[in-house]
Parts: sequence; structure tokens; C-alpha cells
Amino acid sequence: MKKNGKMCFGVIIGTRAYFNSELARDVRKQLLKVLEEQGYNYVILPEDATPTGSSSIETVEDGWKCAELFKQHREEIDGIIVSLPNFGFEIGIINAINEANLNVPVLVQACDDENDKVDLDSRRDAFCGKISVCNNLYQYGIPFTDTCLHTYSIYSKELVKDINKFAGICRVVNGLRHCRLGQIGTRPLGFNTCRASEKLLQKTGITVVPADLSEILFAAQKVSDDDPRLKAYLDKVENYAKCPDAYREKLALQAKFGVAVNQWVDDNHVDAVAIQCWDSLEQNYGCAACVTMSMLSERNIPAACETDLAGAVSMLALTLASGYPAALADWNNNFAEDRNKCVCTHCGNFPRHFIGHNDLKLAPLGVLGRTLGKINTFGAVNAKVASGKFTFFRISTDDTKGKIKAYLGEGTITDEAYPMDGCIAVTAVPNLQKLMKHICRNGFEHHVGLCRAEVADILQDAIENYIGWDLYVHE
Repeated sequence: MKKNGKMCFGVIIGTRAYFNSELARDVRKQLLKVLEEQGYNYVILPEDATPTGSSSIETVEDGWKCAELFKQHREEIDGIIVSLPNFGFEIGIINAINEANLNVPVLVQACDDENDKVDLDSRRDAFCGKISVCNNLYQYGIPFTDTCLHTYSIYSKELVKDINKFAGICRVVNGLRHCRLGQIGTRPLGFNTCRASEKLLQKTGITVVPADLSEILFAAQKVSDDDPRLKAYLDKVENYAKCPDAYREKLALQAKFGVAVNQWVDDNHVDAVAIQCWDSLEQNYGCAACVTMSMLSERNIPAACETDLAGAVSMLALTLASGYPAALADWNNNFAEDRNKCVCTHCGNFPRHFIGHNDLKLAPLGVLGRTLGKINTFGAVNAKVASGKFTFFRISTDDTKGKIKAYLGEGTITDEAYPMDGCIAVTAVPNLQKLMKHICRNGFEHHVGLCRAEVADILQDAIENYIGWDLYVHE
């Protein structure tokens, strides 16, 4: 059980008896100080639990003590940080990690020597010791994360960056391995591209929780006009996006759908959801799902269109990596003849944080509105996405090959206008044509997850080192 909602790390300080134990005490003090300053909890042996007085691991027995402590806090620990003030006792360290068997990410950090302090009382040799620790992790089949530099001072700014990056990796790995993925409605007939394998997802730990669309629609119809949940939700929608007067009466119908969806999501402890937004909802109930999905994503519960299960997982990975709401978009239009730009858009489901400002307007769907009537398709969000950096990510279940594959990269959202309704983002991606060829050649879907942060390095480490999906990193 997480304490105060904070992430928690198991901490191992490695040392050897013939090195100066004061170095280990100093590293322990500074590392724990940084963790506290960055808002993380930690689990570490008491200072007097090992001979050095620094709680550092220097015997096999120390490793077993540490493993037992970590087991007692199994439900709290999100990842393990190994810090090497000096060469470190590799057997004690590997015993601690292996015997605890937490199956969480591991970060290995080692400290710099100083050129004028390499006498027997001051030297560290952690540069060499880190290689030995990593070798043991490799032998035991325990994946790990490396720091940005092989060694650096425990007082270095790089330590803060590496810990925060590691926290993102832990969120992605643990979040995906224990994900409950909601599916509301069946896949729309016209979207074979959104097929996905529940069994392949389950191999990673992603459990699909289905509900028939009729269950949600009946629940929405049972929401009375005086239901306090409806009043609260209507207030949220009014504060979220501007509603045209011509559709104000329609807003209550849309809000009842939102109440039903949110209740189902909360009752089923769903982490992300894919919704059949097209076109049974509009024909049989009379509104669009977009603003409901937008507001769910704003809660950091990613909501994907067209029952795109793999798209919802892609969004969740981005949200876990960045801590911010993710969007699901189509790679939709070329941008004139600039071959490194394209327009990423969807009917109107982008969350407000991703849009980057508060100028959101509710409207009917553009495409479906022409055939089903504007009054039956109200509920889309219209907005132009603000400029800035973004990360794109997409997974796909390759059923014929029995694997999950993914691609990943970063780009820029520009300020350029584009005269289309819905949510619009004009994007610039280096070597875009190469990326499009990879997507087409390898059978990826037209949907892509996006977030307003540069987190490709976090996702790459999480996917390649721990999750094990086939990953193409676009450069």
C-alpha cells in the first residue's frame, strides 16, 4: 500500500570492508536527502544493521537481511536503487535483489573518484565495481537501468535527473504490468484496424474488462434530472468547454452518458478505457462520446476512440511516463508539400492539458454530423492544439507473429493554422516519410498516442529493458 500516494524505492548501499566506511555513510545521507527532496519514500536497512554503520551491504548475510526487509514492504516498493560509494560487494547486492524477488526495475548508480583522493583511505574504485554489479545482474537475468554517466558525484545534478527518469520508468513498467483496461462496446464494423489480442495483452499483465454499450446506455437513461451526480458533472463540463446555446438542452443527455461512463470506470477500477464512439452511440442514444473521453483523459484515465484497445494502452504508457494527460490522434493529413509535417487530428477527444489552453468549444461531429444529423452528434471538442514538444508512441498486437510491437519518437507541434474541425495539431517530425513507411510496412494502425513531454528515453528503457516488446525508435 503506497504511503501518502508517493512512489517508494528500496535502497541498497554497496561497500566492501577494506574501503573507508565514511564514504558509504556520506552517500547514504545524501541519497536519502535527494529522495526526500524529490518527494519519494524509501525502504533501507537501519544504519546499525551492518558493520559499517551505514546500512551498506558488505556480506552475504547483509544481503539476506536486506532481502527480508524488501519482502516485508513488497506492496510499497516501486523500484530498487543500488548506489555504489566504492567497489561494492557484488554477492551481497545480488543476493538482496534476487532473494527479495520483487520483479521491479533496478537502477545502478556509482560514484566518481577524485584524482587527488585515490590513496587507501579515500579511493572508491566504483567505476570498476559497477561493472561487476551489472555483470551479476546480467548473469541472474535481472534487467536494470543505467545512469546517464557511468559514474558521477552523489552531489551531482545528474543524480536528480536519473532518479526522476527512473521514477517514470517504474511508473510505466508497474502500471502496464498491472493495468485494467476497460472496453465499452464492441469494435465498430468499419475499423478492422482497431483489432487487438486480449491474450497477447494479458501476457504483459494487461487485463481487459469489457462492458456492452447497452449496459452504459441503460445506466445513462436511469440517471434522473435531479441526480446530484448529474448536477456535479454538468458543472464540470461547463467549466471545461464552452457550450453553444443552440445545444444547451442536448448537454444534459451527453452529461448523463458521462456520469454512466465515469461510474463504470470507477466501479471497475479501470486505468484506461477504449469506447465504441462510432456510430451506435449517436444513432441509438443521440450524442457523441468525445467530451466524456476528453475529460476522462484529463483525469489521467486515458480514453481511446473506436474501441482501440492498443491505442488506450499506448496513451496509458505516455501518461505513466510523463504524468500528464495523453491524446489519441489519427496521422491524418499531409501539410501541403512539407514532407516532414503532417496534421494529427481526431473528432474531438483531446484532453485540455494536451490542447494546451482553455479555449475549448463543444460542437457536433463534423463527419458523422453530415449523415446522422448535427443534433444527434453533439459532444465533440473543437480546439487548435498549442505549439510545443511532444512524444508519440503506439503499440500493436501482432497476432500472427504472437508478439506486441511498438514505435516511439519525438516531434514538435507548430503554431500553423489548419482549417478543419475537431481537435487539430500540426506536427513536425524529422524523417517523417521514413516513419510512415515503417508504420505501413509493419501493419500499424492509423491511431497514435501523443503527450506534451519529451519522454522517449523513459519509454525506450521501460519497453526494451523490462516489458520486452519489439520497439522501433524513430530518429
